Amino acid sequence: MGDRASEKIVPFPNDGDLLDRAGNALLGMLQQAAAITEENSKRALDVAHELSDKLRAAEDQIRELEADIRYYKDLADRADQWLYHISVEIEQRFFVAADNRSHQGPTRSRAGVLR
Repeated sequence: MGDRASEKIVPFPNDGDLLDRAGNALLGMLQQAAAITEENSKRALDVAHELSDKLRAAEDQIRELEADIRYYKDLADRADQWLYHISVEIEQRFFVAADNRSHQGPTRSRAGVLR
C-alpha cells in the first residue's frame, strides 16, 4: 500500500466542474486516510515491540523467581532432613537410654549415687 501511495496520481482535467472537485476532494481524503493509517500502523508496531520487550523481561524474571523457588525448596528439604536426623539422635540418646535404665532398675554409680 505504501508503494501505491507514493505513485503519482494523474489529475483529471480541472475545468471547475463540481464532479471534478468532488473527485479531487475524495482523492485528497483518501491520501489523508492512508497517511493516518500508516502512522497508526507504525505506532501500533512500536507499542507491540515495547510490549514484547516487557513480556520478555517478565518471562526472564519469572525464570529467575522459579530458580529461587527451587533453591529455597531444596534448602528447606535439607533443613527437614537435618531436623529429622537430629530428632532421631535425641530420641536414641536420651529416650531410649532412659528406657533402658528404667527397665534395669536403679543402679549405683561408683560414688554411690542412684541413677
